[in-house]
Amino acid sequence: MSLRKRKIEKKKEEILRSAAEVLSEKGYHGATMEDIATKLLMTKGSMYYYFKNKEDLYFQCHRMMIDKSNEKIEEIINSDLTALEKLKSAIVSHIHLATSEKAMFSLMDKPEQKFSGEYLTDILEQRSEYEKYFDKIIKEGIESGEFDHVDVKLLRLLILGSLNWILEWYSPEGGKTQEEISEAFSDYLLRIVRK
Repeated sequence: MSLRKRKIEKKKEEILRSAAEVLSEKGYHGATMEDIATKLLMTKGSMYYYFKNKEDLYFQCHRMMIDKSNEKIEEIINSDLTALEKLKSAIVSHIHLATSEKAMFSLMDKPEQKFSGEYLTDILEQRSEYEKYFDKIIKEGIESGEFDHVDVKLLRLLILGSLNWILEWYSPEGGKTQEEISEAFSDYLLRIVRK
């Protein structure tokens, strides 16, 4: 990747993070491209160099988080860890991303209410891929004898539901660190599958 392209990608990521804060605070319909440009000390016109419109910007926020999530879980899947270690790593990774990118992560809720057409299809495919990675880890644990025989889909829904709920209450100023939350959640959730 050329230096110019890397600079553009870095600027785009900076815009997405700031946009996520505005969108999270004002909501999709309440936030304007002008609000986002103002936060970044940019002109509204310069925003259109990076994004076609607000829906495209919102989609790119969503896509950035899904890509990061899928990249990390792919690393975990392809590692030499046991299924139990993989599931713990996947849980910890999800919590870390959700808490360190809270504004961005919060935009991922209910994509079917925010997107249509190709945007929605793309997002749902990426989310499905992420869910399948969890299913794969759970199946691997059952086959290796590390996990009890469980309903794979229900367990995945339980795990991801509890992890995503963190966004409702997590605060960096709260009484627990990211690491403490990750340890507690992974410990409690792994008790469900351990033999």
